[in-house]
Amino acid sequence: MTEQIQSQEPTLKEKTAKGLFWGGISTFVQQLIGMSFNIFIARILLPEDYGLVAMLAIFTAIANTIMDSGFSTALINRKSIKHDDYNAVFWFSIFSALIIYVILFFSAPFIAKFYNQPVLVPLARLLFLGFIFSSLGIAHNAFLLKNIMAKQRGIIDFIAVFCSGVIGLILALNGFVFWGIAIQTITQNFVATLLRWCFSSWKPSFKINFYPLKEMFGFGSKILISNIIVQSTANILSIIFGRYYGKELTGNYSQGSKWASLGTSVMNAMINSVAQPVLVNVADDTERLVHVFRKMIRFGAFISFPCMFGLAFAGREFLLITVGEKWLDSLFFLQGFCLWGGFSFIWVLYTNILYSLRKSDTYMWGMIFISIAQICIVVGMIPFGIQIMTIIYILSLFGGILFCHYHIHKLIGLRLWDIIKDISPYFFVTTVSILVAWGVVRVIDYNFYLIFFIKILIVAALYIAIMHKSKSVIFKESVAYLKGIRNRLTF
Repeated sequence: MTEQIQSQEPTLKEKTAKGLFWGGISTFVQQLIGMSFNIFIARILLPEDYGLVAMLAIFTAIANTIMDSGFSTALINRKSIKHDDYNAVFWFSIFSALIIYVILFFSAPFIAKFYNQPVLVPLARLLFLGFIFSSLGIAHNAFLLKNIMAKQRGIIDFIAVFCSGVIGLILALNGFVFWGIAIQTITQNFVATLLRWCFSSWKPSFKINFYPLKEMFGFGSKILISNIIVQSTANILSIIFGRYYGKELTGNYSQGSKWASLGTSVMNAMINSVAQPVLVNVADDTERLVHVFRKMIRFGAFISFPCMFGLAFAGREFLLITVGEKWLDSLFFLQGFCLWGGFSFIWVLYTNILYSLRKSDTYMWGMIFISIAQICIVVGMIPFGIQIMTIIYILSLFGGILFCHYHIHKLIGLRLWDIIKDISPYFFVTTVSILVAWGVVRVIDYNFYLIFFIKILIVAALYIAIMHKSKSVIFKESVAYLKGIRNRLTF
């Protein structure tokens, strides 16, 4: 048994490293391209334009969740998959999308009335076309994920973001305002789906058989319920701000949280590109599962803390340089969600390990309890103002991490102290680097361009230097892997 594990280890380790590398690089490039287009578009448009689209975000998120219904995760968790399994998910997604679109099409007037924004009727009916295109690629995306084809997924997302960015910029320059944002979203969904068909060797057939869904329903339905609840909670501030504070504030909130999510999405995409299939591979060996999981935790902290806390630290200068002074009201949201974003990778990993251990029911009931508590707390904070409400909401997100850890401790014996020990060095080094940079820029009286680059330079240089001097294993392995990539490219 030991020999078998040892013989499999290099293959699994290589797949994990390759998936993390390509998942990270592709997502970083994708976000960089998307950010570049968003900068130009945000300089042209107003917070009100983004606010209108943000009011509809919850409907799109829930529609995408229902179309998937947890079947993608169920497919990834299956030891062996047949053509009929993918085919059943493919046709279910399409039929679900069509039904949901019809319901939302006729519900658009009620949505517009709730927000007191009549223009949301035609805007919603246009924007919601995007998830019909998305439904055509759900099964193909599951195939790419199952086979850890992170490089191919990265290429797909890069091209989709680039094409949609070009369309969005052209429309913004021609005065299409919020209509351009909606068409940009639809374009990204369409291109991504088209390319998933091109890169995936699996193709659907017209032999429709939904029987395989019956086997996956028990697992997938719990994920569906969990994800609907999570998406509802994730968009609760957009709903409250849109209903009570108007489209301008909603736009600032949307923009601030979006800039923060650009950083977290890189980290989370790296993890999601490999975590589920890798953890499923080692789920039967508790000792090995804990080892792999803790290594992913350390890698996540190594990347996430300096990136997200650094963005919060340089947030004001970042907004001034990129989208301009008119977006400074989004700084509070940017910094708040960056601080949460530094730890959000732990939530992602905890979720993946619960799924790999087939404990979707545990996750579901936990999310129901946590989400109800979060919604009640946030609604109760409405009289205390926007900032208090947002702070309490962000703090409540950490409750989900503690809940997941409690159950994972019961399942595999992983202690909270072990996680704290794993992430503490990276948290400490990041904090020290930021404090030093803060001390330096306090005595500099120059323009915000110089302050921004000095902040980034000092934090990055100090962080790398301390990692090198302290002989961090994760740092050494990351450098060694990058050198290997460079050598292979040179050869």
